[in-house]
Amino acid sequence: MRREGIGKRYIEKPPRDGIGKWLFRLVQLILIGVIIFSGYKIVVWFIENNKTSEMKNEISSYIVVDNSQDNENRYKIDFEKLKEKNKDVKAFLKVNGTDIEYPIVQGTDNSYYLNHTLDKSYNQAGWPFIDYRNKLNGNDKNIIIYGHNRRDGSMFESLKNTLEDDWYNNKENKKIIFITENEKSVYEVFSTYNIEAEDYYIQTQFNEKENEFENFINVIKKRSVKDFDVEVSKEDKILTLSTCGNDNNHRVVLHAKKVE
Repeated sequence: MRREGIGKRYIEKPPRDGIGKWLFRLVQLILIGVIIFSGYKIVVWFIENNKTSEMKNEISSYIVVDNSQDNENRYKIDFEKLKEKNKDVKAFLKVNGTDIEYPIVQGTDNSYYLNHTLDKSYNQAGWPFIDYRNKLNGNDKNIIIYGHNRRDGSMFESLKNTLEDDWYNNKENKKIIFITENEKSVYEVFSTYNIEAEDYYIQTQFNEKENEFENFINVIKKRSVKDFDVEVSKEDKILTLSTCGNDNNHRVVLHAKKVE
């Protein structure tokens, strides 16, 4: 440590702290990097959301709604045109009281459409898809459809509406339209709930001898946050919708049984 004399007094001067100086610069660079990366992610988020909106607008002409018709005949879906866009399109889904109104795809696994949109381009918004294990041949006991919870309200974000009193109190909301190339179906909601991420409710195969499906129905009915007063038996076929909760550790789930 150097000392400088001023008369008979001395002032102690610390040496230059080279390590502290470089550490400060490193922190500055890290902060700048975080800001740049965050800005990049925000821009990408807006771009992906815009592409999703454009995609929905582009295919809207393939979905004609005739409100003068009853539920199962209200929607006219041009599957031929949709399949020109993507041959993986298998169905159309409409959930009343939400913004869920999409052509639904099915891949060869449950990963691809988590980050690919309808035209198969990479997009973190993904696209609503049917579990790859479902056959869609009329024999599925539990058809499962997944969709992301997007903060812009797209995909399955509005599935959380089904947990609220306002949604529940409107009886029209409890009917779901599910249309494939071969069949127009109406499903009636019998359970909605929020649960930690798990695999139980996404079963597609059940052992009849052990009454697995009957037990399954009893469990998912008891989980419901609302009493739908809907009888469901082992003879029924059901539809399950699933999306992430806002914390990503939970799932918002809806179950409905086929009635028409």
